[in-house]
Amino acid sequence: MSVTATAAPTDLRRRRRAGIAAGAAVLTLTVSGCSGLGRTAVGPVVYTTGRDRVVSVHSPSVKGCHRMAPAGAHEVENRTLIDMVLYRTRDCTGGGTTYVATTLADVNSPRALPWRSYRFVH
Repeated sequence: MSVTATAAPTDLRRRRRAGIAAGAAVLTLTVSGCSGLGRTAVGPVVYTTGRDRVVSVHSPSVKGCHRMAPAGAHEVENRTLIDMVLYRTRDCTGGGTTYVATTLADVNSPRALPWRSYRFVH
């Protein structure tokens, strides 16, 4: 007569819980490790230069300062999912900024200085 050994029900529950906990830990580490990599403002930033050239930048990074064309821009459309701030300098510094919410636009008057850079609010 042979007797087969079986695990007690409490042992199976412990193993199952340990497996679930390990899987959750791996998933959490994977998601948190990749969340900061390559975050972009989904959608385009479209602007018109002083020479009436239309420039479209698709899904730019949410980090850092973004320079516009050397001539600057007199009209900017924020078609991304993140609000942005426009600057008159090339390095996103100084006063006289303009806040452009998502899916909105800003148009300068003909005598105003052009926008030369932008940064996202996140």
